[in-house]
Amino acid sequence: MKILIAGQIILLLFCKIHGEPLEWWKTMSLYQIYPRSFKDSDGDGVGDLKGILSKFQHVIDSKFDAIWLSSIYSSPMKDFGYDVTNYRGIDPIYGTMKDFENLLNKAHSSSIKVIMDFVPNHSSNKHEWFQKSVKKVEPYTDYYVWHPGKMVNRTRQPPNNWVNAYYGSAWTWNEERQAYYLHQFLPEQPDLNYRNEKVVEEMKNVLRFWLDKGVDGFRVDAVPHLVEAKELLDEPLTGTTNDSNSYEYTVHIYTTNQLETYEMVRQWRNVIDEYKNKSPRVLMLEIYGDPKETMDYYCYGASFPFNFRFIFTNQNTTAEQYRYLIDEWMDHMPIGSTANWVAGNHDNTRIVSSHGCDFAPVVTTMVQLLPGVAVTYNGEEIGMEDTILSWQETKDSQACRVGEKLFSSVTRDPARTPFQWDSSVSAGFSTNPKPWLRVHENYKKINLAAQKAVDKSYYKSFVKVTNLRKLPVIKIGSFGSMMLSDNVFAFSRDLNGEKSIYVVINAGYEAETVDLKKYDDTLDKVKLYTALPVFKDVKDGEIMESQKLHVNARSAYIFTAVD
Repeated sequence: MKILIAGQIILLLFCKIHGEPLEWWKTMSLYQIYPRSFKDSDGDGVGDLKGILSKFQHVIDSKFDAIWLSSIYSSPMKDFGYDVTNYRGIDPIYGTMKDFENLLNKAHSSSIKVIMDFVPNHSSNKHEWFQKSVKKVEPYTDYYVWHPGKMVNRTRQPPNNWVNAYYGSAWTWNEERQAYYLHQFLPEQPDLNYRNEKVVEEMKNVLRFWLDKGVDGFRVDAVPHLVEAKELLDEPLTGTTNDSNSYEYTVHIYTTNQLETYEMVRQWRNVIDEYKNKSPRVLMLEIYGDPKETMDYYCYGASFPFNFRFIFTNQNTTAEQYRYLIDEWMDHMPIGSTANWVAGNHDNTRIVSSHGCDFAPVVTTMVQLLPGVAVTYNGEEIGMEDTILSWQETKDSQACRVGEKLFSSVTRDPARTPFQWDSSVSAGFSTNPKPWLRVHENYKKINLAAQKAVDKSYYKSFVKVTNLRKLPVIKIGSFGSMMLSDNVFAFSRDLNGEKSIYVVINAGYEAETVDLKKYDDTLDKVKLYTALPVFKDVKDGEIMESQKLHVNARSAYIFTAVD
């Protein structure tokens, strides 16, 4: 029999009884665009807003409901836009405010929402606030976290052993102010002080500025780091490394997920709700943490914290482990909350590189057909791979800090290389033959134009799956899952009056014959919607006996019930 998740049933019943449609974001297919690498319109080798606008038909064709733009704020680009000098300005490398408004208007006229990055934890050290804070110009004196340090054997040292996420002490000495300032990322990214009410109001007004522009919500960067414990105590050691500069050196109990951070999220929700009469707005949080720390953000007003479980899977992840990761999230969400699924982003290895070209579309299928929000990082829809770059080619600030011996273990550049549009110069990304990051050498075979030109391709399979997201059974249907064998599991989406959808996934390396009737004892025959990856011996639309389903290795089969 089908095993259903209680929260999904309750949410579905609530909507049916009250006749209330789900808010748009609760069922969205979200496309993350990394602007530097999406499309360059002016030949300088860096992507920009006009480039995104010129390729917007791709967003429409791929059936996305919303786009999320990684940071495009004014910035010295020490961390490629995540070191902000003006939270109300567009960096000239990406274009102008008018370019942004044109993109926003195009998206809205196409019924597609636009979500902005919000970078509240830190600014650039070139920001006017920080420059004035150094000089103790009011009211900016305490806009950042300052400390005189401690004296050890007549030597001034940082106040504690806190480590920044990009390698090294989280404290940097400022000679002019004669004090250390806190930075949980680069020294060029000083942390803002959220115990200062003026800072709190400044950042709320940043949200209002973009909401007034008409943006549909925010993805909030680095949320767990927002507030630190007052006492500035040393953090306990993990015991896993002797490198005191490594972020893995300490357990971050005083620098992440403090109660005041959750409260700040609640206040941002209140700001966003000031605009809800015009249209619901979404608040998505970047959270890497344990299940409880992550789930608690739902309770403080987040639309959802990102679910990064799939990002940390790979070719060795078993069917049982996938099922556990799915059910764990579904079971631990507060009742009535919205799930979300993320398998890749600009900070992590691309799916094809971590799972192989055969299983990558299977992971993407799970992302698209599980309940709630599906997040796609640009390039995943065509099966782009990581581009292996040398130390000399490295641009990522995190990788540059650890040096040539360690850079390859932390660099984020491989997943940020330009989108592969076609087989022309620089994969159609730019007229410049030397874009900011080198294009993958496989671009003449792996590109959007080539995949659109053939009957079956990675991209066409992706769109076939995203088309299913338009069906009510996927948007609001209930969810259940079951192991069919050691290597095969299945999940279903069900809704009264609609044909059920069954997804059977073989994570093993051998073909198997499984009995789907064990999952649903009323199911005698099923119709194959499609199988991924593309198999020559599998035909879409074929009617099959549910008790004798042959499923190839490393594959996903999508079935519908037969009347």
